Amino acid sequence: MTSQTWWYIARSGGIVAWAVLSVSVFWGLALSSRFLGKQPKPNWMLDLHRFLGGLAVVFTAVHVVALVADSYVSFGPVEILLPFTGDYHPVAVGWGVLSMHMLLAVEITSLIRKRLSKRTWHAVHLLSFPLFALSTIHLLFVGSDRTTMPLRVGSLLAVGVIGVVTMIRVVRSDKPKARSLPTRL
Repeated sequence: MTSQTWWYIARSGGIVAWAVLSVSVFWGLALSSRFLGKQPKPNWMLDLHRFLGGLAVVFTAVHVVALVADSYVSFGPVEILLPFTGDYHPVAVGWGVLSMHMLLAVEITSLIRKRLSKRTWHAVHLLSFPLFALSTIHLLFVGSDRTTMPLRVGSLLAVGVIGVVTMIRVVRSDKPKARSLPTRL
């Protein structure tokens, strides 16, 4: 292992966590708006959405553990758990810490969804939108990869796609639902 191994692991773990989170947000919107039609089956889509959310947590953990193990910048428990407390890009890192907290809230409440009211679960799940926004800001304002063209183009593409799909979801949720009339016997 070289002195930069942990830095490479931290960078790649963070980028993969963001990419998987982006796909999970997209897939969740696809599931809730059904803009892809009824195929693939919603159960399959829900399983994929859940898997991607869990994978985002795993790669976020890889990112955080590698940052703590890396000796270039000192990240301890305070900097990892409390936003805006470190010396290294405190605002951008703070958005990442808040993103991690929101990701954990969304994932934990999804795991215990059956024990929560639908309203509570949905309210927490709506954190996925600021989670995506803040994690994108974190991605674009801290780390050595933030200036690379592939990262910028990929993040712009993801923001654009998720923005369009979110608008489709909002427009479709505003339409009045068809009410079924009672049948007479």
